[in-house]
Amino acid sequence: MQLWKLRLNMITTMMMVIAITTGFVALILFMIGVDMLMLLPIIIGLNLFQWLIGPYIIDAAYRVRPLNQGELPWLEESVRMLAEKSGLKNPPKIMVSEIPLPNAFAYGSPLTGPRVAVTRGLLNSLSVSEVEAVLGHELGHLKHRDVQIMMFLSVLPALVYWVASSLYYSGMFSSRSSRDRGDGGILLLIGMLGMMMYYVLTLLIMGFSRSREYYADYHGSTVSPGGPLSLASALVKISDINARTPKNVKASMTSYSSFRALLIADPESTVGARAFRGIYDVRALEEFASREVSPAESLVEVLSTHPNVVKRVRSLLELHKQLYEAA
Repeated sequence: MQLWKLRLNMITTMMMVIAITTGFVALILFMIGVDMLMLLPIIIGLNLFQWLIGPYIIDAAYRVRPLNQGELPWLEESVRMLAEKSGLKNPPKIMVSEIPLPNAFAYGSPLTGPRVAVTRGLLNSLSVSEVEAVLGHELGHLKHRDVQIMMFLSVLPALVYWVASSLYYSGMFSSRSSRDRGDGGILLLIGMLGMMMYYVLTLLIMGFSRSREYYADYHGSTVSPGGPLSLASALVKISDINARTPKNVKASMTSYSSFRALLIADPESTVGARAFRGIYDVRALEEFASREVSPAESLVEVLSTHPNVVKRVRSLLELHKQLYEAA
């Protein structure tokens, strides 16, 4: 895992998303005047409002509550220690999600401040070392501020989609009139082009999301006492439990698809590891990482906000080797 490549990939993706969006909106403004400017503050305002109240929606969706003081002293101490090692001024507020699936997520807004949440399933399924590695990963998201960056990037495809759909339906309406048929055809064409751009932007942002997961994996591995192996073990356990969990149970976390990018692992993206029977030493992790990723799994990964778990474990094992050799 080379950190500079991750940073370069994330920066390049951000620049591409901004450039495509800016170019498309500039083209529209040039062709039809400044009326579209009225759409900008509306879309930005709606997304800003969504960002501000988002934590409250997440709390309701995932049955999240604040951790009571003294309820889990070891968890409070772990977050304090990891926040200090991460260079955060203050530890985030610790939340508990009463969900049986093992997972964790970092979130927050100016109204709530930074938060880190762990599910009941995570606390019941993982060792202390593995939970600390997961928490280190989530604090990495807060350290890198990529929660805010994802919010910013998510506004841009929404902007393109709203503009494109407005032009498309305006074009359809104008095409019904013989007098405005030419202008209607142009609007239809630009609207269809904008919708295509929307899907391209969505794929780019999914790629950015996968990169930020690798970036947070690196951070979690370097600040948690268990290092890369603990995080790799945690990811394999989470994936294995997800693979063996009935769909009706997973529905509690997969119904809210817009929030799944926040999770450390997508409950729908699973790779079973039952052969390990709970033993996740270096040899078992290397065996897991040696699995071949099928073309179908690669396609699913392109359309996902999370990297394939086998690839993540490979990356963590490479990092472990680098750190071990350096020591």
